Amino acid sequence: MPSVEPGIVMVARGTQAVAMRLPVDVALGRRVVADGKSFDVDDDRMSRDHATVRFDKGAWVITDLASRNGTFVNGLRITGEVRRQGNTVLRLGHTICVLLADASGHPADGDGTVGPELARAFAAVRHAGSQPALLLQGEAGADHELAARLYHDASPRRAGPLVTVACSSMPDGVAERLLFGAQKGVIQSIGHFQMAQGGTIVLDDIAALQLAAQSRLLRLLERRQLEPLGVQVGIPIDVGVVATAHLELRLAVAERRFDDGLYRRLATTIVKLPPLRDRKVDVARIVQREVVAMGSQLAAHARLVEACLVRPWPGNVRELIAAVRDAANRALANDCDVVRPEDLDDSAGMTTGALGPATAVNRKPTVAAALDKATIEVALARAKNVITVAARALGVHRSELYQLMDQHGIVFTDDT
Repeated sequence: MPSVEPGIVMVARGTQAVAMRLPVDVALGRRVVADGKSFDVDDDRMSRDHATVRFDKGAWVITDLASRNGTFVNGLRITGEVRRQGNTVLRLGHTICVLLADASGHPADGDGTVGPELARAFAAVRHAGSQPALLLQGEAGADHELAARLYHDASPRRAGPLVTVACSSMPDGVAERLLFGAQKGVIQSIGHFQMAQGGTIVLDDIAALQLAAQSRLLRLLERRQLEPLGVQVGIPIDVGVVATAHLELRLAVAERRFDDGLYRRLATTIVKLPPLRDRKVDVARIVQREVVAMGSQLAAHARLVEACLVRPWPGNVRELIAAVRDAANRALANDCDVVRPEDLDDSAGMTTGALGPATAVNRKPTVAAALDKATIEVALARAKNVITVAARALGVHRSELYQLMDQHGIVFTDDT
């Protein structure tokens, strides 16, 4: 099992994209000191000696050194020393760092938008290219299309077609005909599998596939023969199959919504794609890339990068790209060359629990259990640490919010 390697990556300073790996135990400020060495940081919003960061017993320990403009952890200003577990976003002045629980593979420099977390998954996908079928598990928008293309390009069928089918969009009762084709007398209907012959077919959101079609797909994978409707003799077929699942298929099997045999057949080769919220360095890179793509004169402010880093992005990469482009368009409409957090829509990248008071209507009593740490911290930051306001936005009682903060290790000075 590979060793876990905590690390600090500086990703933004002012309007500049930065890619700098820092030692784990470090004194940060306009002068950065670590491992007996020091260098200067050009950020006049930072104090000379601003904060210290160290990793202790599986947690990040961040200490504000009475800085002039404050130290912000996951969007919240801290006082004194705090401990945070997992990936953490740190802002000092207009400089953003990501504290990674596992920074294995993160380079000291570079500007790619595929960090090592996703790169490891993509390497597994390429390795699976020799297999007849691959199951991609991951949330919607988590780079399934790119992963499917990588599988296709790594397979012996790379010269053939790549056909994508949205299983959730197929009307009831016609999935078998659309996928496998049909023949009635001399009239023949070509299905998606025939179109993909010699190449790869991508079955997006396979959990939505009707049970009858699932059974026919299992037979195809077992026999490597296509059985169109109305045809008694199977037709040999050479097609690589990529199935994507946005939900846990084992749960669908337990609920008898998914064929157990088909799951076991697909589960021989599974690659899990990490959600965007677990790839925080990638978030920063995507934000900076998309802003520039909307106009060469544009730049992403560090606080825009921070605002995107602390949001959970349930829609993953697609949602982030759309939100950043929308923010860039707002800046352009206002004749601004810098895209700021104020240009970002309030609801962008948020789960329903943190969208505001309107979402608290008709909530079930179990809503508190569904609120994750990122959602709570964003709501607190928007409420300027006023517990009553944040609790109202989240749809919970302030006493419940205090309990959740204690549960997630969220500590700050209450402005009330």
